[in-house]
Amino acid sequence: MDAAISNATLKALRRILRAVDGGSRKLAAATGLTPSQLLVLREVEAGSGVTPGSVAQRLQFSHATITAIADRLVTLGLITRTRSDQDKRQMVLAVTDEGRQRLADAPDMLQQIFAARFAALAGWEQAMILAGAERLAEMLGASDLDAAPLLDAGLIDRSGSQEPD
Repeated sequence: MDAAISNATLKALRRILRAVDGGSRKLAAATGLTPSQLLVLREVEAGSGVTPGSVAQRLQFSHATITAIADRLVTLGLITRTRSDQDKRQMVLAVTDEGRQRLADAPDMLQQIFAARFAALAGWEQAMILAGAERLAEMLGASDLDAAPLLDAGLIDRSGSQEPD
């Protein structure tokens, strides 16, 4: 019976990985963006006077990761980066018309679907899922890996570099 439970657990984990990969591919096909890039683009579009630091804080990404993603979005012509009028040391991000069009074309992200369904669960069930996921990460030797709270398959972007976590 232990082998049956172990195999069922591995199958469930594999289905999760496949769902994340499929969601990332669907997003890439519709917009040409990774989930990380889309999240950053949405955060920039949501406010005015948005800085890389404020985006990093809201998304719980490192500042370096946001800088790398912003560089890519600037190259794609989806955001602009200008110096702040109030503090010349700060860079301000803004979405371009092309960026707004990509946002309009984007399908619902697996991230949003998960968040809505997870929030609908009872607190005890949320805690149970968290405990199980943390234990799986520990068993796989991944408990110390730095990761953003994002469902992303880590697809290779068109520039040939791995999208940061």
